[in-house]
Amino acid sequence: MKVLITGGSGFYGTHLCEEFKSHGYEVISCDIRPNNNVFFLDIMDQHMIQKTLEEYQPDIIVNMAGQANVGLSWEKPQLTVQLNTIGFINILEAVRKMSNRTRVIAIGSSDEYGNMKERGVNVSETDPVKPTTPYAISKLSQELFASLYVENYGLDICMVRQFNLGGPGQMKGFLISDFASGIAEIEFNKTHYLCVGNLDSERDFTHVKDASRALRLIAEKGHTGEIYNICSGRSYKAKDILDRLMGFARTTINIVQDPTRMRPSDTPVLRGNHDKLTAHTGWKPELDLDSILHDSLNYWRERMI
Repeated sequence: MKVLITGGSGFYGTHLCEEFKSHGYEVISCDIRPNNNVFFLDIMDQHMIQKTLEEYQPDIIVNMAGQANVGLSWEKPQLTVQLNTIGFINILEAVRKMSNRTRVIAIGSSDEYGNMKERGVNVSETDPVKPTTPYAISKLSQELFASLYVENYGLDICMVRQFNLGGPGQMKGFLISDFASGIAEIEFNKTHYLCVGNLDSERDFTHVKDASRALRLIAEKGHTGEIYNICSGRSYKAKDILDRLMGFARTTINIVQDPTRMRPSDTPVLRGNHDKLTAHTGWKPELDLDSILHDSLNYWRERMI
């Protein structure tokens, strides 16, 4: 079986490639940032996508390419929509023109649910969506186009609403990686304090290796047209995560609250329900929060050497 993964050199994409390879798949990894194991593919280039699919004839396509930073989406909403929505439509058009049964997996986000106030404690796929960021709007648009292509063209598409991720390799700009990298910098005397934003928000975190396994199982067992939450089913306040990481630190960590790190629309709590994913594929999370934090902190420590 061949799987083509766009965004294959990114954090999630790299782990996903390893997950598929470890289960016997032939992996074609592509990205706008190529390297020795990843070839160049621009999802904004319709002709290039079409040519690539015709050449490799993948059984599965997982689209990991796009703009994944919520904060950046406020600064560059046009770019966010172009990459996350238009780029995905380009892939669907290429698959449609090939008239084959390639399974496509669309990676959406828990941000599509929006600010559910204190009701966001057991969020399932049947809960209403109300995106409140440019990033979330771009992901919901992608999902709507996926449904359109399933219903009108008979494409085989599964959709994912990915809750927060963590683990080794995640770049700065995300809560756990920002905390972990900041602590590592203090340990190696590169800075003297850690800047933080809102510590009251509560989120559901999944280890990137668990999430990659979930995507492989969706590729194998997911039902066409269905939406799946990938989440742990547990949530933690940012302050609790920071306290745990500080407990793993090798030195005293001084904290400074930075108002510029507050998002325009910060949701107080968002915890997912993965019952449908478990029922359809048998997936359950195996790695706990401490595994995420240790792996992330050690990754950033290695980067300091």
